[in-house]
Amino acid sequence: MDFNSGSGGGSDLHNNRQYQSEESKPLLGEMSALGPADGNKMGAVPCRRALLHSNGMRYKLLQEGDIQVCVVKHPRTFFSKILSSKFLRRWEPHHLTLTDNSLTSATPTGYMEAAISYSTIEDVQLLSWENAPKYCLQLTFPAGTVLLQAANSYLRDQWFHSLQWKKKIYKYKKVLSSPSRWEVVLKEIRTLVDMALSSPLQDDSIHQAPLEIVSKLLSENINLTTQEHENIIMAVAPLLENNHPPPDLCEFFCKHCRERPRSMVVIEVFTPVVQRILKHNMDFGKCPRLRLFTQEYILALNELNAGMDVVKTFIQSMHGPTGQCPHPRVLPNLVAVCLAAIYSCYEEFINRPSRDNSPSLKEIRNGCQPQCERKPNLPLRLMRANPDLVSQEVATPAEARIKSVIVNSSEIHVELERNNANAEKLKGPAGSESEPNLIDCLLVSPTCSTLAIQLNAQADRVLACYVEILKMLSDYDDWRPALASLLQPIPFPKEALAHEKFTKELKYVIQRFAEDPRQEVHSCLLSVRAGKDGWFQLYSPGGVACDDDGELFASMVHILMGSCYKTKKFLLSLAENKLGPCMLLALRGNQTMVEILCLMLEYNIIENNDTQLQIISTLESTEVGKKMYEQLCDRQRELKELQRKGGPTRLTLPSKSTDADLARLLSSGSFGNLENLSLAFTNVTSACAEQLIKLPSLKQLNLWSTQFGDAGLRLLSEHLTSLQVLNLCETPVTDAGLLALSSMKSLCSLNMNSTKLSADTYEDLKAKLPNLKEVDVRYTEAW
Repeated sequence: MDFNSGSGGGSDLHNNRQYQSEESKPLLGEMSALGPADGNKMGAVPCRRALLHSNGMRYKLLQEGDIQVCVVKHPRTFFSKILSSKFLRRWEPHHLTLTDNSLTSATPTGYMEAAISYSTIEDVQLLSWENAPKYCLQLTFPAGTVLLQAANSYLRDQWFHSLQWKKKIYKYKKVLSSPSRWEVVLKEIRTLVDMALSSPLQDDSIHQAPLEIVSKLLSENINLTTQEHENIIMAVAPLLENNHPPPDLCEFFCKHCRERPRSMVVIEVFTPVVQRILKHNMDFGKCPRLRLFTQEYILALNELNAGMDVVKTFIQSMHGPTGQCPHPRVLPNLVAVCLAAIYSCYEEFINRPSRDNSPSLKEIRNGCQPQCERKPNLPLRLMRANPDLVSQEVATPAEARIKSVIVNSSEIHVELERNNANAEKLKGPAGSESEPNLIDCLLVSPTCSTLAIQLNAQADRVLACYVEILKMLSDYDDWRPALASLLQPIPFPKEALAHEKFTKELKYVIQRFAEDPRQEVHSCLLSVRAGKDGWFQLYSPGGVACDDDGELFASMVHILMGSCYKTKKFLLSLAENKLGPCMLLALRGNQTMVEILCLMLEYNIIENNDTQLQIISTLESTEVGKKMYEQLCDRQRELKELQRKGGPTRLTLPSKSTDADLARLLSSGSFGNLENLSLAFTNVTSACAEQLIKLPSLKQLNLWSTQFGDAGLRLLSEHLTSLQVLNLCETPVTDAGLLALSSMKSLCSLNMNSTKLSADTYEDLKAKLPNLKEVDVRYTEAW
């Protein structure tokens, strides 16, 4: 169907010129009603009605539908006569589709053999005349007219508004695709926005289409001035009140937040947009740029003079003035934004190896072992192991670190005492290739324990801002249960858990969970499943995040014991995984831990007699412990019988214990039978030698990775002459103290790995200690 050829209605050149002039017209006045000029254009047609106003009616935007079609080719001056002559008799039914650029038929025959491009339509009007079919639309072309007849007035009006909308959007796309002067472009954008706001069509695409046009315009023209940025944002602001910005527009908004965080546009325009996103967004995974925009907006607020006070005011506005937030999506959306921002702070660090050739945290996570500059970092053990323990020789440093080295005096070999829970986490099931727990790697690996995470200045500011937001969220009582549930699986990157600043700041949130009396809150401190660490393990003594000697751990145990977790199963879990920290805190007078130890004895959780005796000695070292233990003994007389049998033969002091803790423990009861004492990984110094020399039966002493020095070594050599096994691995002893060991003739096993031993001193000790059978001098000058 060729609308450019008519019967005497002007030449093709004339029609093309008319089309070009139509396309080049500015669109600023297109939303106004038809004026006198429009009426004269087609001649005086008495039956023509003025542009229909919606009168409050709302219509769904049509994409397709059935309608009657009639085409008349005519000179313009005779059209009014044709309409009044009852000439129109033949109508064709068609199923028309309104595409982005044309009007097409599902059956391209007859009048609709060819699609009608919106660019060729000069005008769309409503028509009606006497003694003729009703509910008609007139589509005017340079050389003819297309009449569309609907079934009723509502359907006719729906077609009318939909066609007008499609035609105008098509023109705007064309005009704004090649901008020349930005002041003109800005006027066109404002007119486009006004058109969308005043349209009687009620459809999501009515507001989204202008936003997408502006979004495409901005993505293709990135070299805009700051003022042009702000003018465009202000122009599209009315459309953003009830619509999410499209992805490219989000990028534009993010750029503005980064470059001009103090602009008033951020407060006046972006605030309602972000509020709507947080209230109504259902899945940031489908629109990640909305999350990025929200993240940049909050960072822009933090750049204002009031800083976090402005952010706090924004969080308060999102929660609302009442005690219950009326918008259920606000909290999960805020948490999602915080998690994404915190993860971005550590993205660069994950793949970056440290400068001293130690592995990156990603390599550690994947099981990579640290390498020594001089020689392979072999497992720390005595040189000649028992043949039964061959499989343990290939243990990783991470595995070796969580085990206490205990030497059997009869066979003089190394026995590796496992911590059941941690060993299972690191080993996994047989044949499993699951990654090791990074929390344990950071805890036990010498390389990782000294690894310092330093973020750049920008990442540090982002981290501080979003951790502070998490702290704000934890202050709301109605949000705390959901927040605890969202954070229970520890969703933060493992690199963040190795960052002291992060865990120290996040401690406030965990403390709020531990103080909440509701079970649905404090139960989230525990891990989601067995074998996976939770906040309870992370902030316990010996955990990566513990920096308070177990105060938070005690609070968590107290609240958990006060609820339904006061069960034998929970006590058994503490006995298997956290007995050392419990005993250390009880030794320092913590009442909750004293109660825990008493319950372990009362419920017969501990089966080993030596461990039971050590717990009894711990309880009797403090007034509160002694009182509770006496009450327990009144209920269970057999505990007194156990104590009368004498002290334990083996004793392991909890990690991070001090000289004072050791003195308090040894003064609480009888340790005359003690033969094996492990102080490995504690904070004891040479001062504890005053207590050690009071143990006459001591034969095996483990001082691995302590601060025990030369002064203490000389005192031991004078009094503990029957000592057979001594582990000084990773202690600060030197030749001055090691030479004193020549008087300990009973020594048959000596570990001086990673000490300041010289070759001459080593030769002297071998000559003066005839019973010495096992010796470890690796990583010393004597090696």
